[in-house]
Parts: sequence; C-alpha cells; structure tokens
Amino acid sequence: MIQLEEFVKGFEQLESKGLLLQFVQFLLWVFFIVLVTWLIRKGINRTIEDNTMRYRAKKATRFISYILIILLAIITFTGKVQYFTIAIGLISAGLAFALQEVILSVAGWIAIFSTNIYKPGDRIEINNVKGDVIDIGITKTTLMELGEWVNSDNYTGRIVQVSNAYVFKGTVHNYSTDFPFVWDEINLPIRYGSDIQLANSIIMDLAKSLLMDYASFAKNHWKKMVKKYLIENANVEPTLSLKLTDNWAEFNLRYVVDYKKRRITKDTLYKNILNAIDKTDGKVTLASATFDIVGAPTLKVDLGESK
Repeated sequence: MIQLEEFVKGFEQLESKGLLLQFVQFLLWVFFIVLVTWLIRKGINRTIEDNTMRYRAKKATRFISYILIILLAIITFTGKVQYFTIAIGLISAGLAFALQEVILSVAGWIAIFSTNIYKPGDRIEINNVKGDVIDIGITKTTLMELGEWVNSDNYTGRIVQVSNAYVFKGTVHNYSTDFPFVWDEINLPIRYGSDIQLANSIIMDLAKSLLMDYASFAKNHWKKMVKKYLIENANVEPTLSLKLTDNWAEFNLRYVVDYKKRRITKDTLYKNILNAIDKTDGKVTLASATFDIVGAPTLKVDLGESK
C-alpha cells in the first residue's frame, strides 16, 4: 500500500517539462525499434526462401517489437524501474478484465503456431466458415471464403476474418495438414435390364485410370498418419458398391481425391462414364426418375350437344 502511494505521488511530482522530455525520448526509442524491425523484416525476405518459415519469422519479429514498445512505455512513464513490477500488476489486472476476448485470441495465435493446428495455405472450416487461410494475425485468422451461395468448393470472393479464440471454443476442420486428400463419391443409377456386369467394368476401369495416381500418393500419406496417430490402415483405392432400389440399380463409386480438385475430378468422371455408356449400344442405360404408363382404364367421351 505504501509503495502504491509513493507511486502515485511520483506521478504528481512530475513537471510538465520533464514529462514532455520523457515523451520525446519515448518517441525516439519507438522510431528506433520500428526501424530495426523494418530492417530485420527486409533481411528475412532476402535470406529465408521457404514461404512458411519466412511468414512465421516476420510475424514473430513484429510481435517482439510490440512487446518491446509496451515495456518501453511502462518503464518510461513510471519514472523509476523500481515501480516496474507495480505497474505491470496494475496494467495486467485491468487488461485481463477488459480484454478477455483479445487475450484468448492471442492465446489462440500461440496455439496455432506452436501446435500447427493450421498454417497459411491450408483449407479449413472454423466457426462454420470454410475457406483457405491467407493470413494468421495475432488476434484474427483471415480466410478466402468457400461455398455459401456458390456450389462446390469455389471461392465466393469474400475475405472473412475469424477470431483466433475459436480454436478453443469449437471444432477446427483441416482439409490439408497431415492428409491432403478427402474421400468423395458419386452415385450412378442404372436401368433394370441393363448389363450390370458391363456397367461395373466400365465404371471401375475408368475410375482406376483416372484416380490411381491419387490413390498411390494417398497411400504414402496414410502410412505417415498411421505412424503419427492411433488410427487403423485404410483402403484408399477406388471402391464400387451396388444397391438395388425400387426404380433402378444404383452404383456408388467412392474414391480419394485431392481436396482442391473435387469438382474437376467429379466432372471428368461423369463425362467419361457417360461417353462409355453411350458406346454400349443400349446394353447399359442410365435410369431417370421418369414414369412409364403401362396401362389405363378405357375412357368414353360423349361429344354430343348438351341439352
């Protein structure tokens, strides 16, 4: 309590000239810190070739400069170093109460970089927003948004900022960190009476010719996943299953694909399968939800003049 009173009296005894001098000195030191930070960031751009490492080094440099400026302000305007711990305590208590969300966001920023939850370039979904990470700030993550009113995995054109605090508040879906592939599938209705074996061969042959490269890469990545996590080995090759419905025989093709090429891969599969089915001369026919009228009661129409 005595130290706090001395601390307040010390502020009251500061003369205007002394305060102005301290303020000028503070601005000069801030300019020096900013200049050194700028030079270090320029040096990082020239010396570090890896984009991820360069990005993280520049972010760390900027964060350290902020810390130095805050410490400089505390030491400069408290007057004496012996009051430093008291000032830190008072400021920390006030900030912790007023800036709870900001502190949680900064903690989220630390967690993102220390545990590699995601990094720039990853495709993630956080707080119900899906997009590609284009920047990770101290308090917010910036995404190039996907989906919404645009079908499939296409950009909407909107840039969305999400608080880093959501890494603690909810689920983070990462499409690309350890396993940059996703499972996708297409359903193909085949009309009853078609050559089911021929249809099966057409679909599997085309799937293998188009998707086996993905399967080979995915198999290597999955081996790393098995070593890193407690997870069983998975089949990453294309699989085809058949389901009989009331209207048609439905084939389900399930396959692994690059998470950024889902739409183009599905489009290529549909086109190639359709072309191959057209060449079967009717042995295989795609079904549709149209209805054939196979019988109707006899209708009598009286066209006589009404009385």
